[in-house]
Amino acid sequence: MGDMNPVGITGGTGVYEIAELEILDRVEVSTPFGQPSDTYVTGRLQGVDVVFLARHGGGHRVPACGVNYRANIFGFKALGCDTLLSVSAVGSMKEEYHPTDIVIPDQLYDNTRTRKNTFFDSAPAIHVSLADPTCLVLGELLFESALKVGAKAHKGGTYVCIEGPAFSTRAESKVYRGWGVDVIGMTGATEARLCREAEMCYGTISLVTDYDVWKEDSEDVTMDAIVAILHQNADMAKAILNEVIPRIPAERGCECRDSLKYALVSSPEAVPDEVRRRLNVLINKYLPYEGV
Repeated sequence: MGDMNPVGITGGTGVYEIAELEILDRVEVSTPFGQPSDTYVTGRLQGVDVVFLARHGGGHRVPACGVNYRANIFGFKALGCDTLLSVSAVGSMKEEYHPTDIVIPDQLYDNTRTRKNTFFDSAPAIHVSLADPTCLVLGELLFESALKVGAKAHKGGTYVCIEGPAFSTRAESKVYRGWGVDVIGMTGATEARLCREAEMCYGTISLVTDYDVWKEDSEDVTMDAIVAILHQNADMAKAILNEVIPRIPAERGCECRDSLKYALVSSPEAVPDEVRRRLNVLINKYLPYEGV
């Protein structure tokens, strides 16, 4: 068993803070990709070092389509995190997934169009595997923890990620449902892609708040409805975090934290020192920067 790195936590609508978190510091992180959504809160939760970031910033300033996901994930990595636990609101695309249920997706379909969803859009050329986009070890732990704290939880399933900030049209919602997806949201796929490139384990707690707009006998999704449901299950999400955090082992048997090992295509000599310096937090294990 190796030393445990801090566990990253990012929360969206309804999860801006965790009461049980012993706050030690608030840290600003500058990144090559701009500024993260807010300062990072470092502290301890259930005896474990954690780093928390409000995905949309304090007061929910930034919509999902405007979040600087690259800066957010880079900041977690720069602060030593090799794990990110995400909490987000989702719509249900299945009759049996009811509002206030918890889903732990293991697959993602990225239907966004304009996101910056890679750190490597120039040299070095890196192609990570996303066959299993979430960490299966974390997924199992999250599901077990959800059951233990009394949540009505569903293990696995596909999360379709849309651009936002608008919700789906009825036609879109019915098409997504026809694809066989389980939940719909605006953040998961982007975070998962970047975590894989950052060699971080990623797991997400999806809080079902509505039926999008496909279900004829339910109210259409609105922010008022989402917030009302979130008041009910945000506490459940925090209970899951409190339960799962101390159960995450330092050694996990997954390949998430070595995901760049066979993904680097560029010849080392083709990657200049300036790029190595700029992306040092991400690639130093494979392309070390020797400068000062």
